[in-house]
Amino acid sequence: MKIYFKRLRKVPCAPLPQYMTPGASGMDLFASLEKEITLEPGERKIIPTGIAVAIPEGYEGQVRPRSGLAIQKGIGLVNGPGTIDSDYRGEIGVLLINFGKEPYTIRHGERIAQMVISEVHRATLEEVNDLPATQRQGGGFGHTGF
Repeated sequence: MKIYFKRLRKVPCAPLPQYMTPGASGMDLFASLEKEITLEPGERKIIPTGIAVAIPEGYEGQVRPRSGLAIQKGIGLVNGPGTIDSDYRGEIGVLLINFGKEPYTIRHGERIAQMVISEVHRATLEEVNDLPATQRQGGGFGHTGF
């Protein structure tokens, strides 16, 4: 599958998304910044990547947190995973949040998230008076114990 990328800013030029190992499921996304951005504890900001993508119809880009940033610095995504629809052509922005106890500074070219390309199945909805019965029925959060 081919995904087309477009650089939206020539300077500063951040790396294009890339798989960091042969077995990686997600390609890393990089910050495209003119100046550093500091996230205070509890603060959230959209971090630009400087790129737009053309994802084929029937697929989506899932933006997910980087585990290294999460464990080492407490940096995560507010809406993770975020979705990049196949018809979206605007800049990819990553909505980071600082769950840590210390400020964290994001620098140009830093790996800030990862993107996984996944197939999308569109459902057809049909309204009915009753749903098929299951053993679980309406059992919700914690209904099977901890």
